[in-house]
Amino acid sequence: MTTKRTLIFLIILVTASSCKQEPYQKQITPQMKKKEVVYQVFTRLFGNTNTNNKPWGTIEENGVGKFADFSDKALSEIKELGVTYIWFTGVPHHAVIRDYTEYDISNDDPDVVKGRAGSPYAVKDYYNVNPDLAVDPSKRLEEFKALIQRTHDAGLKVIIDIVPNHVARNYEGKTNPRGVEDFGASDDTSKEYDVNNNFYYIPGEAFQVPKWEDGYLPLGGDENRLTDSKFEEVPAKWTGNGSRLAQPHFNDWYETVKINYGVRPDGTKDFDELPEAYRQNDYKAHYEFWKDKTLPDSWYKFKDITQYWLDFGVDGFRFDMAEMVPVEFWSYLNSNIKMKNPDAFLLAEVYNPSLYRDYIHKGKMDYLYDKVELYDSIKHIMKGYGWTDHIPVVQKGMADIEHHMLHFLENHDEQRIASPDFVGDAQLGKPAMVVSATISTSPTMIYFGQELGEPGAEDAGFGKPTRTSIFDYIGVPHHQRWVNNKKFDGGQLSEGEKNLRDFYKRLLNFTINSEALMGEYQEIHFYNKDHTEGYDHRVLSYVRWTNNEKLIILSNFDEHQSYSFDFKIPEDIIVKWQLTDDDYPLTEELYGKIEKKLSVNNGQGQIQVELAPLQSYIFKVRE
Repeated sequence: MTTKRTLIFLIILVTASSCKQEPYQKQITPQMKKKEVVYQVFTRLFGNTNTNNKPWGTIEENGVGKFADFSDKALSEIKELGVTYIWFTGVPHHAVIRDYTEYDISNDDPDVVKGRAGSPYAVKDYYNVNPDLAVDPSKRLEEFKALIQRTHDAGLKVIIDIVPNHVARNYEGKTNPRGVEDFGASDDTSKEYDVNNNFYYIPGEAFQVPKWEDGYLPLGGDENRLTDSKFEEVPAKWTGNGSRLAQPHFNDWYETVKINYGVRPDGTKDFDELPEAYRQNDYKAHYEFWKDKTLPDSWYKFKDITQYWLDFGVDGFRFDMAEMVPVEFWSYLNSNIKMKNPDAFLLAEVYNPSLYRDYIHKGKMDYLYDKVELYDSIKHIMKGYGWTDHIPVVQKGMADIEHHMLHFLENHDEQRIASPDFVGDAQLGKPAMVVSATISTSPTMIYFGQELGEPGAEDAGFGKPTRTSIFDYIGVPHHQRWVNNKKFDGGQLSEGEKNLRDFYKRLLNFTINSEALMGEYQEIHFYNKDHTEGYDHRVLSYVRWTNNEKLIILSNFDEHQSYSFDFKIPEDIIVKWQLTDDDYPLTEELYGKIEKKLSVNNGQGQIQVELAPLQSYIFKVRE
């Protein structure tokens, strides 16, 4: 959501150095045997071949992608890129502007919808999917079911969004399973709070739409019979980001309402605290803790929603703004999910480092965004004012939870690497991507079009360029050249775009097949700063290894300067690797064209290295 920027800015003031750390003990579990790669795709945009790109354009003017566009060919190409999971963003039925009343779907009011296509994080019906994505909206669930089957047949797994913190202001479950009651249907609206109310209320006040700012008008000023700066909601509800005003601010999440999980307005809780000892317990113990307790109604509603989608064939969830929901709820929800599917992939958006360990150990999340630590540090280096010296410090601070911190350089909330407000050139992302994908055992995520240098330059309507729009109907030009009129063969790509995608393909496929990347890590950056002439803070180096595979990884973040030096492997690494004084051939795992050797003399290793601007090496030691 656009106004996450302000919230994140406040959160990042908390540093990892103040966080309580769990005792670190490296354990490679069966689930950690293979590195995972998540391909986030904005489902509405993936197959759209329309290049009109009119600001605030309609479906008819700008086009829209469909579930059906993920053909066997498209999915196989994604798989061959080195992907193991697809996160289909924007699948649950959210508020949209297009008229679908002939399918028994009520119209949505533009005064409480962001953009013309609507925010995917303003879910209107959790038991159905976005009608825009279906060739036949009356069969939209069947079409999504078929997409899940095609995805599984391609050897990939499926993630969708769940947004427990808030729902659309006009939530309406038209297709609830038998016995499922809508959010708020039994709420006592005379009270600001009741433990079993699904929403918080402002008794005696009616909702008022925000005062539009910065020249904004719903639908860009286009006429619509519902665009009248009015939306009937009596009494008004709290807004999704927690605003308690009957008229939220323009920068509030005004299109959503906050879910009540039994947290009173004063912050105290109407449910049992999870004992500290449960930090060390598995999901089965968490499940047993909650199963006989009476809990707030909203807990049951979201548990039922996730169980529904697991039955539907979904393999995991990405949870939006998880830190705005109490950690005890996550313990309950995730333990129920894992009891049904122990391998379910559970990814949460959490930005406060002081909460990371709570949401992993008590909330039973598999993975959290590593935004505030690794992503922000790498971004500063890419932009030219950060030093690589900070990366080993970040990794040391995260050592006890490194496997749980998913790495990315792009997603729908962040600026595109190639956008002018980031670095303006996708090539500058290469060393950063190598580091992001190889420095830990955690999963890697890329955002569709990242592998092609997509700059997010379109003025789609709501929001600003630099991020590919999630609110409007739009085409994604670089990606469309790869789609090539749905041939999905890259036939319209430039040589530079082809080469960039080739780089991502080589790197990602290496990561999902490397044993060492699920093994040990040690930085050798500071050793080389002290002992290697010509090595400086624009270069980063570390080693990864298991008994069967030993890797030496170097990246040059400088876009102008080459480096040539006698690179050192310190004595303690040589001892751990059980190498004797000798010469060991090295293979370069990305492009395989570099012939080097590791010379060990008197217990220290040395490699003659020449690093071109933005170049990375992944050297494998051959014994």
